[in-house]
Amino acid sequence: MRLKKTVLAALTLMAAVSAHSNPVEATVASLHAEIRAGKSCESITQSFLDRIAAYDQKGPKLKAILAVNQQALDQARALDAQYKQDARVLDKLFCVPVIAKDNFDVAGMPTTGANVSMKDSMPNDDAFAIRKMKEAGAIILAKSNLMEFARGGTTVSSLGGQTLNPYDLTRTPGGSSGGSGVAMAASYGVLSTGSDTGQSIRSPASAHSLVGVRPTRGLISRDGVMPNSFTQDEIGPITRTVSDAARMLDAIVAFDPADPITALGVGKTPKSYLDALDKDALRGARVGLLVDTLGDQERHAPVNTVMKDTVEKMKALGATVVEVRIPGYKELTSQTSTDQMEARDAFNFYFKTLPANAPVRDFDQLVALKQAHPAIQKALEAEAAVQNGMNSDRYKTRTLNREKLRIALAAAMAENKVDALLYPLQSVLVAPIGNHSQPERNGVLSNGTGFPAVTFPAGFSESSQTARLGVPVGAELLALDYTEPKLLSYAFAFEQAYKPRKAPVLTPPLK
Repeated sequence: MRLKKTVLAALTLMAAVSAHSNPVEATVASLHAEIRAGKSCESITQSFLDRIAAYDQKGPKLKAILAVNQQALDQARALDAQYKQDARVLDKLFCVPVIAKDNFDVAGMPTTGANVSMKDSMPNDDAFAIRKMKEAGAIILAKSNLMEFARGGTTVSSLGGQTLNPYDLTRTPGGSSGGSGVAMAASYGVLSTGSDTGQSIRSPASAHSLVGVRPTRGLISRDGVMPNSFTQDEIGPITRTVSDAARMLDAIVAFDPADPITALGVGKTPKSYLDALDKDALRGARVGLLVDTLGDQERHAPVNTVMKDTVEKMKALGATVVEVRIPGYKELTSQTSTDQMEARDAFNFYFKTLPANAPVRDFDQLVALKQAHPAIQKALEAEAAVQNGMNSDRYKTRTLNREKLRIALAAAMAENKVDALLYPLQSVLVAPIGNHSQPERNGVLSNGTGFPAVTFPAGFSESSQTARLGVPVGAELLALDYTEPKLLSYAFAFEQAYKPRKAPVLTPPLK
């Protein structure tokens, strides 16, 4: 019996290595299987660097990457030496290549916000989340383009230009974390970071058949991340699988005195988010389909078709799905944004953390330089023109509206006896290149309440001349504070049953 189990384990390991002999669609588990089978961390790291070289400025020219870590291979060789001495170091995120959105501080690399004025801005140290991943053994492989200063959803910037969606080169990649989304879709790394003021983690996840997690307000430290807002900003994973998102949360969820709001999460998190993942989690679950997010125009048809299919699939897995409506939904969701009134103070808080020789030292100087992309320059000037900011009546009203929306969602869940709400992250397909805004996104349900949300691959639109697989459509699950384990488990059950993710055909394995 013992021999039989040993043979079975060996065959399983061989299958995992065979399935990922190249980095395309690699996961933390498959990468670690390759290392156990004899592949070096250096060779794994090189294989991801090769993909960036082949597809980012060449081939389809996706323009997702702003800078590559020149020390990555040295760091990989150091990890190989550790593993040679003690194989027990192969744990957590050992040798896992991470793509960091370029508003996250990474020691030894510029943090630019994708702005040309800040192309040489070097932070003093790592962002908290970056440091935690490094401690878990990860390699920060590269930094990704974003909608400049994370102010918008189409991922265009003065430093990086327009990032392209590898599923349809005529479409934007969502945003603001569009570079991270493209990097995951094209297998430039295994994990990536995103920040989310509005829907900036979940928009690229939806646009690239990925998993994106916007956590409960205060769950993860934002220290060392260029801010837009004190009250709306959160950071989280963008990954190809639910299990990898859970692994990343395990590494970065912790109390951080530098971001005191993380104290609210102490004692409310699981030992491991992986432990919650259950392929049968939807059996007996009660899910509320938020019909207010489903439009009735022709432009809504592709997304509505995917959502209808998602509902039927959830039912087949044992869930009960009921329709839920929020009274006054449009009014409640249209007047909750507070970031414009917080932007100056929030950004100046970040500037104070930079060394004295930083090229930009405060928000007014940044605006006066006028070097941002025109669409972003306009947004920055609007923020600079705000009077009274957080002391204004407008700010106080919107803060009150955020609480009203929070109560309305909680009440709808209680009245309908549902465990989570379901809706499309975006009610229409991701916008074509040339647009500087993404229409009809539903991220406010999380950013306006602080409730956690998990976006996951739901399906694709019909194929077309420019999108051979179709355009990805992401569904989102939302529930009350600190329900990330439940939301991840529901998404995991859907993922395991239907395998909805497909890799883009424009970035195939390298020969």
